Amino acid sequence: MTKLKIITKDELKLILIEHEKWLKGIGKEGKRADLRNTDLRSVDLSGVNLYRARLADADLSGADLTKTVLREADLKGADLTNTILTGTNLVNADMSYTDLRGADLRGANVTGADAKGSDTRGTSLISG
Repeated sequence: MTKLKIITKDELKLILIEHEKWLKGIGKEGKRADLRNTDLRSVDLSGVNLYRARLADADLSGADLTKTVLREADLKGADLTNTILTGTNLVNADMSYTDLRGADLRGANVTGADAKGSDTRGTSLISG
């Protein structure tokens, strides 16, 4: 297993600001969020727009991603154990080989999401 990158709250804030610029400028400004292989345990990203963000192999265990936009995001191999994903937009997200044990996906939109090979034991998927 590869060692996770550790980033500060200020570094994360800057990455999110640059991602928002990237989204608004349709890729001409800012920078697409690249949080691959990053330690994001218990982080609060509720309501953040992470459309097409790179989060492969990130540790998001225990994170709050309530109503976060993760549409077309790369979450392949991410650790999402006990993550709150209620009302989250995961349309066409790559969630293959993620660990979703104990995750709360109630009310999440997973249309077209790829979750092949993922561990979903104890996951809440019932729509409210």
